[in-house]
Amino acid sequence: MDDLISTEYRFKLKVGLRGPDGLLYREGTMRLATARDEIQTLRDHRVQANPSYQQVILLARTVTLDRLDAISPELIEELFMTDFAQLQRLYVEINGLDDDDAPLAGLDGGGLQAGNV
Repeated sequence: MDDLISTEYRFKLKVGLRGPDGLLYREGTMRLATARDEIQTLRDHRVQANPSYQQVILLARTVTLDRLDAISPELIEELFMTDFAQLQRLYVEINGLDDDDAPLAGLDGGGLQAGNV
C-alpha cells in the first residue's frame, strides 16, 4: 500500500510578480492548507473587517515563489488578476474543496493542471 501523499504543487504564473528586488518571479509552489491556516486567517483583523481578504492571507500562507524568502499579503496584493485567479483555482483544486467548502468561494479547478512536487 502506498502511503505517500503530495503536499506541495508546482506552478508557473502567466504574468509573474515583480519582487521587492525588482526581479520577475513566475515559478513557485503551493502547499496543502491546514486547518490552522484556515483558523488563523479568521483571526486576522483585515479578514474581520473584510472577509474577502481571507483569500489574500491564505495564499500568502501557502505559496512560495522562486527564491523569494517570504510571501506577504502585501506581495499577494501586487499580483495581476490573472495570476491571482490562477492561484485561487489551484488552492481549491489541490485542497479538494468544492464551491460550498472553499474560503476562496465561487472558484473551481477549471482545468488547471497542477504538478506534484
